[in-house]
Amino acid sequence: MRIHWRVGTICLAFLSTPVWAQAEAPVPLEPIVVTATRHEERAFDVPASVDIITGTVIRDGQPAVNISETLPRVPGVFAANRQNYAQDLQISSRGFGARAAFGVRGVRLYQDGIPVTMPDGQGQTGSFSLLSAERIEVLRGPFSTLYGNASGGVISVFSESGTPEPALTLSGGAGSYDMWTAGAKLRGTAGNVGYVAAVSEFQTDGYRDHSSARRDLFNLKLRFDPTDATHVTLIGNYQYQPETQDPLGLTRAQWDTNPRQVDPSALQFDTRKTIDQTQGGVAVDHQFNPDTTLHVASYVGRRLIRQYLALRGEVPATSSGGVADLDRDFGGVGARVSWRTQALGGPLTLTVGADADRMKEHRQGFVNNNGVLGALRRDEDDTVRSVDAYAEAEWRFAPAWAATVGVRSSVVNYDSDDHYVTPANPDDSGSRKFRNTSPVLGLVFHATPDVNLYASYGNGFETPTFAEMAYNPTGTGLNLALNPATSRAVEVGIKTVIAQKHRINAALFHIDTDDEIVTDTATGGRTTFKNASKTRRNGAELLWDGELPANLHAHVALTYLRAVFVDSFTTGLPPLPVASGNKLPGVPPQQAYGELTWTPGRWGGFNTGVEVQYVGKLYVNDRNTDAAPAYTVTNLRAGLAQRAGRATFTEFVRVNNVFDRRYAGSVIVGDTNGRFFEPAPGRNWFIGASIDVAI
Repeated sequence: MRIHWRVGTICLAFLSTPVWAQAEAPVPLEPIVVTATRHEERAFDVPASVDIITGTVIRDGQPAVNISETLPRVPGVFAANRQNYAQDLQISSRGFGARAAFGVRGVRLYQDGIPVTMPDGQGQTGSFSLLSAERIEVLRGPFSTLYGNASGGVISVFSESGTPEPALTLSGGAGSYDMWTAGAKLRGTAGNVGYVAAVSEFQTDGYRDHSSARRDLFNLKLRFDPTDATHVTLIGNYQYQPETQDPLGLTRAQWDTNPRQVDPSALQFDTRKTIDQTQGGVAVDHQFNPDTTLHVASYVGRRLIRQYLALRGEVPATSSGGVADLDRDFGGVGARVSWRTQALGGPLTLTVGADADRMKEHRQGFVNNNGVLGALRRDEDDTVRSVDAYAEAEWRFAPAWAATVGVRSSVVNYDSDDHYVTPANPDDSGSRKFRNTSPVLGLVFHATPDVNLYASYGNGFETPTFAEMAYNPTGTGLNLALNPATSRAVEVGIKTVIAQKHRINAALFHIDTDDEIVTDTATGGRTTFKNASKTRRNGAELLWDGELPANLHAHVALTYLRAVFVDSFTTGLPPLPVASGNKLPGVPPQQAYGELTWTPGRWGGFNTGVEVQYVGKLYVNDRNTDAAPAYTVTNLRAGLAQRAGRATFTEFVRVNNVFDRRYAGSVIVGDTNGRFFEPAPGRNWFIGASIDVAI
């Protein structure tokens, strides 16, 4: 799939006659979510930390390229744009997932209810289409029994639904570092089928040398009702990302000298990645009667990856090469039934379900002849299968009290069949099986109609991913000695609405984790992992979203997190000690995000906003020998909105890092060569526009 547009066409939006347009409504004070319970429920009533980002916020004054643009609005979540599209975003929730060398792990990802995270726990955000996103729901902590193999929570992206009348949206923009985007979205209803189709392209030369990228996305959602009681939803998405350059990290000396430079090894080996992914799914919802519903979903997909690492991979004889080539097929099916009834005079909802997922990956490794594919050095078939069964009950056992009780049982099987067997490289076939049972308990006290107090307990289960098992630190084949990490989390919180204008959520949590999976060695993109000792996370989160006088709107998210190793252990080759009390690397101890917007309701739909983000220092390894300093950045944006007949026009400009602060936006945890730092851009700009036409 190749898309070649030019954003100049969207500049026609600026030629429209300014006509005052009513600003869209602010974020609702009591948003409806489904991520925590898999059925519609007010976030206010869920005994867990769950927040929503609406489509308006996602696209208002934003390029809408990465979910890291708006995730800082959610406390407890650290979302870093690494300025490296070959490695995807770095996202962690309450410290889970910070060690990921690439992609997202420790947090489950979903698109329209279909898993984007593989059954081994590894996921990618690059396939999310923000152009057609209706909302993003973020659940922190291992509260829900309805999701498995994650300790940090869930991020769910939901696409828009078809509109009664057809509507076409054209959007795009351009900015610093030769970045540009262009997209088209078509919504409507044909017969009894509602549809949304979105296609987009993003390109950039990158802030750093050797960091250019191009990403093409297509997203389709169809919904129809065969009967009054049956709803069918079909989704499909496609991601194509060719020859995305990987600038690697920088040492502190390199960063201090020139943060835009690239390590010479990236140029020598032409480090880069190509991604080609197709995924589709179908979901059927049937209502047997007003109190009984059935949900069945199935999905399939294929992901092709070829990545050139910063090493030749020919020596020693057991090396698996400097080029990783993956051909991955994946799919799954899930079903659940929900009953609503009464128990001792209070409403009771019972949910029972099961999921089965499978991923089969043909993994090959080749010598990297300075950017040219060389001889075969690895050839294996890796398969992971997971089967989960769960049950959950929600009971309003008293007028002011509600309880949630649930349990999930998981079995995850790993199998590797090695086809590359030589006298110097033995047969490395093997298998592992993991089992886990995770309970959850939640209690809500409805103190007043506008104040809810809650407490919850939940277990988390986090298996090693195939990426974490890919390399054995002392030999060939997979690192099958890795064990899953298990967590126990306690949370208490308060949710309140004041005068129907202010929403405040506050939470305190304590999490103990056994067998934490940590980085052992990391060289040239080849990373090995091991199980460390016990870790502990204590934290506090606060969110305030409110309307102020004079058409002002404020949003504040604050996070405090103390994440430490409880016991000492060793890391690396040769082994070096990690002291008890050391901080978990890649996890900021404090975060703060504040946004103030002004929409006066006149002057051609003028609106403006200021965003301020603070992130505490990021340690680069388990030994805490160095750290990326804390930073504060300020962003400004301003926009216009007009209506002309059946068309709505919007235009905006934003300036990021207004004060040109030099900082590292993310770190590569445990890099053996000391290339820890991934510098963020200085002052940069983006200008965008859109046309929405009823047709």
